[in-house]
Amino acid sequence: MRKKFVTNLALLLALNLLIKPFWIFGIDRTVQNLVGAGEYGLYLALFNWSVIFNILLDIGITNYNNKNIAQNNQLVSKHLSNIVAFKFILSGIYAIIVLSIGFSMGWNGNEMHLLLFLVVNQFLISFILYLRSNISGLHFFKTDSIISVIDRLLMIIIVGFLLFNANTKENFKIEWFIYSQTIAYLITLLITFIVLYKKLEFFKIRFDKNFYIAFFKQSYPYAILVLLMSFYNRIEPIMLERILPNTSEITEVTNSGAYQAGIYAQAFRILDASSMFGVLFAGLLLPMFAKMIKQKEDLGKLVKLSFSLIIVPAIILAGFSFFYSKEIMNLLYNEHTETSSQLLGLLMLGFVFVAATYIFGTLLTANGSMKQLNIMATFGMLFNIGINFYLIPQFMSIGAGYSSLLTQFITAIIQVFIAQSIFKFRINYSFLIRLLLFILVVIFLGFAVKEYIANWILGFFVFGTISLIFSIAIKLISVKSLIKIIKSEE
Repeated sequence: MRKKFVTNLALLLALNLLIKPFWIFGIDRTVQNLVGAGEYGLYLALFNWSVIFNILLDIGITNYNNKNIAQNNQLVSKHLSNIVAFKFILSGIYAIIVLSIGFSMGWNGNEMHLLLFLVVNQFLISFILYLRSNISGLHFFKTDSIISVIDRLLMIIIVGFLLFNANTKENFKIEWFIYSQTIAYLITLLITFIVLYKKLEFFKIRFDKNFYIAFFKQSYPYAILVLLMSFYNRIEPIMLERILPNTSEITEVTNSGAYQAGIYAQAFRILDASSMFGVLFAGLLLPMFAKMIKQKEDLGKLVKLSFSLIIVPAIILAGFSFFYSKEIMNLLYNEHTETSSQLLGLLMLGFVFVAATYIFGTLLTANGSMKQLNIMATFGMLFNIGINFYLIPQFMSIGAGYSSLLTQFITAIIQVFIAQSIFKFRINYSFLIRLLLFILVVIFLGFAVKEYIANWILGFFVFGTISLIFSIAIKLISVKSLIKIIKSEE
């Protein structure tokens, strides 16, 4: 199983490294620079609002289905036939709730128009992810890897044309950005369905109330978990936009809620890009962990391997982002870089804890430890919202950054302790000491490179190279073991 994880992870990372960074930093960033922090900040608040409730489109179906199909391949045709109709029913419920609550919060007119299309996009995304959960559950990881980048590739083509065409660039509107996503998701959904259809024994859309009730009883704990985690992972831009006064009530426009949400978006974009690779880890690990747990296989080696492969790059990336936050922000953006650079340091320190969550949270999900995870997530949500209400009015987007860091730290630590209490892993003190030593060396190296290397791009390569070599030297990452795993028979 470790060989399958390593080889498919390599393909998944290669494809996503080719496509998604270009989307995030080439297209998405350019859109924000063109439309401005205020307009993009409003878009981000509306987008995050649609994301927070997108679990209503899914009620945990995708995560449960990924785990269940991995353990029971023969059920894929039966489940798909029943769930397609169920997804459309859920989409109606989702749209009513998101739009009605959004309207009651004060969004109207053009804001509701944008939110409506974002709701459509979330439905398409949810459907794509559900179809992909069947593909990965069947262990067609290479196929799933290719599908995972199709939507972004299409968006790059469509939005890129609009951004770099002289006739459309000058008058570019955030609406065009959203419409382009809709088109890309529609095409991706069609491609994904065709791929999965070829692997089915049969497909006939059914409406089976008893099946839906039985499935809901199995999946709702997953839905609650995703909803709670969505709140504490994405609530900051919404709270900034809603808590802080709007531009008509203040004299300094950059202190408005939409602008502060836009400034937060500048730093969050780096975190979001980094988290993308954690999502890829989790997507591969969930069906693998699920199958190994059912077959009562030893999990320790795969947990240690996956944790090492994600935590080392996370620490290096967080360290570099902290020490060179100003240089990164000045390179990427035209305005508000002083504040967003401070935010970047805070959010990327939190990324280290997010990385741990992608391993231990996925392990607990595969094990079905939903009660423990939901208690953890409830605490995380309440803590995050409470501290945001306290920090945002005083420190605006910087306060939201501190809130995110503290929440990610606390929830990650809780998940590690829960996993340890359930699986009784043998504590590898040697590994923990080497990890602590690595962190200390990265911190020292950051100060040294910042002090003695004037060119920050050169500093990046020096910092990253030495950090990676040191992690290999102290065997946090064992190249010899990785080669052995790849060459071994599955």
